[in-house]
Amino acid sequence: MTVQAVHRSIGWAVAALLAGVCGLPTAVGNVHLQQQDSGVRVLIDGEHFTTYLLTGHAKPILFPIHAAGGNCVTRSWPMRADNAEDPHDHPHHESLWFAHGNVNGIDFWTHKAVTPGGPQPSITHESVRTCTSGATGVLETTNRWCAADGSVVCTDFRRLEFFGTQTARTIDFALTIRADHGAVTFGDTKEGTMGMRVHPALQLPDATRPQAATGHIVNSEGQRDVDVWGQPARWVDFSGVIDNQSLGIAILDHPGNLRHPTRWHARGYGLCAANPFGLHDFSSVPKGTGDWTIPAGGSLTLRYLFIVHSGDAATAAIENHWQRWIKVTWTGKPALIP
Repeated sequence: MTVQAVHRSIGWAVAALLAGVCGLPTAVGNVHLQQQDSGVRVLIDGEHFTTYLLTGHAKPILFPIHAAGGNCVTRSWPMRADNAEDPHDHPHHESLWFAHGNVNGIDFWTHKAVTPGGPQPSITHESVRTCTSGATGVLETTNRWCAADGSVVCTDFRRLEFFGTQTARTIDFALTIRADHGAVTFGDTKEGTMGMRVHPALQLPDATRPQAATGHIVNSEGQRDVDVWGQPARWVDFSGVIDNQSLGIAILDHPGNLRHPTRWHARGYGLCAANPFGLHDFSSVPKGTGDWTIPAGGSLTLRYLFIVHSGDAATAAIENHWQRWIKVTWTGKPALIP
């Protein structure tokens, strides 16, 4: 069997398993990927699910992220300013993304320039390697992590698989970082890594937050709200009410990932990020304990599943999703890496 055939068989397995969790074993939606100049638009049964934006930002991002029925579950700002409830803070929190705040000492999280007003470090899209539609949609890309002076620090290869049923949407996001320009160290900082910024209605309510905030946070260990921050867990879920519809979005950490179960940079104001590197900030161990070096020529692969669902984590059976997802055979590579 070819590698491409293996990926197709994995896609069908994922579709069958996730459809079963949703209680819709035969109701698998058709996923259509449309390549455009600025990115790749993802449609499920003709409805816009998300767009993988390749240009216009300091890193590739997924925006918007629509639940079944059309409500967006991530913050619109700074991509758009059409939601008056959106907090205008942390402009680098762009819907859904992968980045880190200390890679060989370079800040790819906030993309801070070395000199004020000067060039910024960036994660730059290089090529689309695969873009296929079907029961699941598969997108594979190559990206360069570039310092402010334009020099390449490392390369990443991504494989995003999109799927949907009548009530749920998923993104299986796998990424391999290759140290193809020398050794690469992901430093011990809380500013990372696989992140999303949720819709203001999914934030924890308090006096400092938008009136629309109705959210709750829960993790796989049963911890809730502010107690989730920095804790190890298999998954974290944000849920609440958006336009009178009970909705949520979860990130699941794969057991093959570095330091699984990962720790979480999950904040009440709407940030949720799986971060296997930020051990000092999360657990008060000596600074630098979380550093991880990929030797020259080596690689590190990480894999996450995003689930956009109706109801909360319990009604959406997020733990069941995780248990089924990890049983799907995986090659360990998100793309046909040369």
